[in-house]
Amino acid sequence: MAKPFNELRERLLRAGVAPRHVRRYLTELADHWTDLTGEEERAGRSRADAESAALVRLGGIDDLARAMIEQRHFQSWCVRAPWAVFGLAPLFLLAGAYLVACLILLSGWNIFLPGTDSPFVPVGGFAILYFDIGRLLYYSAPILVGWGIGYVAVRQRLKAVWPMAGLVLIAWMGATAQIQASRTAVPGGLGHIRMNFFTLAPSSQAISEGVLRALAILSLSALPYLLWRLKETRSVSAD
Repeated sequence: MAKPFNELRERLLRAGVAPRHVRRYLTELADHWTDLTGEEERAGRSRADAESAALVRLGGIDDLARAMIEQRHFQSWCVRAPWAVFGLAPLFLLAGAYLVACLILLSGWNIFLPGTDSPFVPVGGFAILYFDIGRLLYYSAPILVGWGIGYVAVRQRLKAVWPMAGLVLIAWMGATAQIQASRTAVPGGLGHIRMNFFTLAPSSQAISEGVLRALAILSLSALPYLLWRLKETRSVSAD
């Protein structure tokens, strides 16, 4: 008897009800359905008939879904403010990841290269591993944030418009992110470290390289979400 509740779950998620409310609602319904099934069995019905009768007593799928969908406070923020969830939040999250990468660069600069004008010089030993941690975060952050966008979209069964808009923004920010670190050339910033976003050098080569980077980030970050969309489309076609 799990199938009717699975159908209700999908309908609620697609209608914008937050997953946590869906999970709690279905748990309560399942407990109530179990109690009703027990009552029907004690009344002399077989197990299968008792389950069917209990489901009828609970109410139809349309009524059960409407009871949640019509209450706006159960809606997910993905539906209430998609511009914030898929626009502002990923950008702030990516900016935070870049800030951590800059702090790793700054601390490594002060620890391993205190007398150099720039941290972008050859190093050896443990310093390589230390700086590589920051590099890994710097290059992987846009993709990881993109995967997060896809996870939220899949979890909420959202259409592609807002998730793809967020993925494009993240790809653009990641492709145009530029970090500068120099005690002489960067007098301000965070410990002589400065980052720029959303701008490219006016040369045609820089623009083409930026576009290629953006496409690469977009492809990698969107891949899990696109695979889920393809699987969903095939499932609907099969039905």
